[in-house]
Amino acid sequence: MEILNDLISALTENCKIQEIHTCIHWTAVISRGCGLSSTFQDSRIPHVPVRDAGKLTQKTALEVVEYARSDNLLEASIGMAALNSLIEIDEESCVELNAFEILAEKGRGKNVCVVGHFPFIPRLRKSAGRLWVMEKRPQEGDLSAEEAKNILPLADVVAITGTSFINHTVDELLNLCRKSFVVMVGATSPLSPVLFDYGVDMIAGSKVVDPQKAIQCISEGATFKQIKGIKHLIMKK
Repeated sequence: MEILNDLISALTENCKIQEIHTCIHWTAVISRGCGLSSTFQDSRIPHVPVRDAGKLTQKTALEVVEYARSDNLLEASIGMAALNSLIEIDEESCVELNAFEILAEKGRGKNVCVVGHFPFIPRLRKSAGRLWVMEKRPQEGDLSAEEAKNILPLADVVAITGTSFINHTVDELLNLCRKSFVVMVGATSPLSPVLFDYGVDMIAGSKVVDPQKAIQCISEGATFKQIKGIKHLIMKK
């Protein structure tokens, strides 16, 4: 968890937790700002309790950020949303684009590996020379996550889902991408330059600009494409 340790150490402020919304697809935490994270649960062990549920708004944001270290995936989801709520995003170092545009440009005619099955996969397959998709729960045509050690070193361009912070695979994945152009993708991805110290070249994340609108959407079961009140930002190295 080296990268997570450095992300937490880089946080410069602590705030009171105002709200936590753990919804079916997305989790939102409001403290300094509004942070998002994918909502993960361990399907093998359903209904694992969250420590101090019902009392989390009595904690500071940094106390809840510590949940990001948890092996309880639901706690880790809450912790990552809390971490993102404390990051002051430097929009001057970002451009407003989505991940597909970057990956289509950088991966045109090249070997591309995507860790995580994103909705843009069919479109990306048309531009990439060769495309591998790896998933812990593979869909048709995907490779299992166990293939990472064989495939990632072959890729020219790699996109890694930000949920790799939640399941604590991010360090291992980045270590396999020493020669690749690496993009961290998804709203769970912290828009922090700390990631650049670990071989990430671009971060394709999100900033919540209208928390009320975003929370209404995720509370009603929104998928990522359905969430309103957010900006899609690319932070470059």
